[in-house]
Amino acid sequence: MGYEKAELKSNPDGTVDLYFGPKAPQGLESNWIPTGEDYFLIFRLYGPEPALFKKTWTLPDVEKVL
Repeated sequence: MGYEKAELKSNPDGTVDLYFGPKAPQGLESNWIPTGEDYFLIFRLYGPEPALFKKTWTLPDVEKVL
């Protein structure tokens, strides 16, 4: 399964919401990342900006929205 930005539903401001879980939210299947009952997230940055190294930028917490 691949994820292409053009296939994701975007918000009016250009951001994209991703949904993690065992079932896809209805109508948001293109933005769904399937998981099992027990999972963990890993976030990898490619070409990070200086703010990451200066510790002035932090990754926001994952928020439960449904």
